[in-house]
Amino acid sequence: MQNKKIHQGRNIKRFREMLGIKQEALAFDLGEDWNQKKVSLLEQKETIEEDILEKISQILKVPMEAIENMDEEQAVNIIANTFDNGSILNGINNNPSFHPIDKVLQLHEEKIALYERMLKEKDEMMARLEQLIQK
Repeated sequence: MQNKKIHQGRNIKRFREMLGIKQEALAFDLGEDWNQKKVSLLEQKETIEEDILEKISQILKVPMEAIENMDEEQAVNIIANTFDNGSILNGINNNPSFHPIDKVLQLHEEKIALYERMLKEKDEMMARLEQLIQK
């Protein structure tokens, strides 16, 4: 197997984009001596100093090892080999074991039973109030 070099700067960019964080916001969190241009240059570096990498992993709330070791090509291969075109639909049951109309009728009956319980409670409450008023 070929020993491929991981591009840590590109990994930072990928995680930052996945989290919806702009370069300016990352620069702000990194401190006063950082700006958008400096973050852009950092994301172009293949390897990044460990102290900076640690600070960025804390800001992005991503394990440092993920930034150091994520190989995009391997991730794409895993996704491609795990899912086929119909796999998302395979989890959907197109032949349910119940009839949809039966389910609607069941819900309707439950609604009626709830309404009847509410009416009974209202009647009981009215009777108690009448007793209190008569005392």
